[in-house]
Amino acid sequence: MATGLSRRGVFGLAAGTALAARAAGAAGATAVAGPAPLPRFGPAPGEAHLVFNENPYGPSPSALRAMAETAAKGSYYVDDVEPQLTAMIARRFGVAPEQVVLGNGSSEVLTAIALAWGRRGSILAPELMFDEALRTVAPLGVNVVRAPLGADMGIDLAALAARADAGTSLVHICNPNNPTAMLLEPAALRGFIRAVRPGTTVLVDEAYNELTDRPEANSVIDLVREGRDVIITRTFSKIHGMAGLRVGYAIAAPETAKRIRSHLLTIGLNSAGLAAALASFEDDAFLSYSRGKVLEGRAMLQAAVAAAGLTALPSQANFLFVKVPDADALKTAMAARGIAIRGAYGAWKQWSRVSTGRLEDVRRYAEALPALVRA
Repeated sequence: MATGLSRRGVFGLAAGTALAARAAGAAGATAVAGPAPLPRFGPAPGEAHLVFNENPYGPSPSALRAMAETAAKGSYYVDDVEPQLTAMIARRFGVAPEQVVLGNGSSEVLTAIALAWGRRGSILAPELMFDEALRTVAPLGVNVVRAPLGADMGIDLAALAARADAGTSLVHICNPNNPTAMLLEPAALRGFIRAVRPGTTVLVDEAYNELTDRPEANSVIDLVREGRDVIITRTFSKIHGMAGLRVGYAIAAPETAKRIRSHLLTIGLNSAGLAAALASFEDDAFLSYSRGKVLEGRAMLQAAVAAAGLTALPSQANFLFVKVPDADALKTAMAARGIAIRGAYGAWKQWSRVSTGRLEDVRRYAEALPALVRA
């Protein structure tokens, strides 16, 4: 009876059996190693993670489905798909697709802007803000000029105007500001932009805009449509809950967008992030849910701060800037209870930033705060 095995197959089968037997014998002395454990993503088990302005209520279910469906196509570049997200963003904001620049998180876009405009002149910014891009380009010879905050810790537009000169290529503003969470009055910001010296671009980072009380009124996208020399940047990291997926964008005049694009550091988005962004961008039900959770957490933090006899700056973001006796000491004390928050920002030793997160984690912070600030 034919067995379907050649001599090579027989020898191969015998060799395989011998190797298996040898491995089984070795296993008696030493356990066979299993697959390496996956690295941990996100906070450690049991940690109340309120440190990085993330939104743990995302990504949306629609984004998760989209990522699962496209995972098997991760071997391909996404050049043919990126224009779909560009077009969606352009439609939402009433601009042309060529005015939209996609990046791996808004950080890449902000760095590209700092590189491009830093080659033409100095960059002017408030002394306290989210300045990762500026710190990245400063060692490359970019001149960064700082303006002090106002007495209320808000961005002082008059101080910025006073320091702007013919050598200023870019004014960089974060609105709402990070870490203060304070929002500029819309009319005042628009007046500042309209009064800026010709040849100076104003960049407004609107990472937290969707979490403000009046997102449309608080955005300066209308000035982009007017043709003003202004750039806005947005991100999928906050209201969309996609910080680890790295998708952000800028909107500007076509020639300005072209200049930004020429200084991007990568050649495209990642397929998982792009699929998630496409699914989440117009998922209004999820965005409403996400915003609601963030605002609920923010209200809980504000109540906790008041109950502890402390004060916080007025917040229009997913974090609070709280005045405490010692920000670093509070960070250490909270960490001992498994609660992660930010420590001091440079010279601002008495200001502590705490982010919204899972409501049960916010509750742990609220319960710990009174005792720790009195300690």
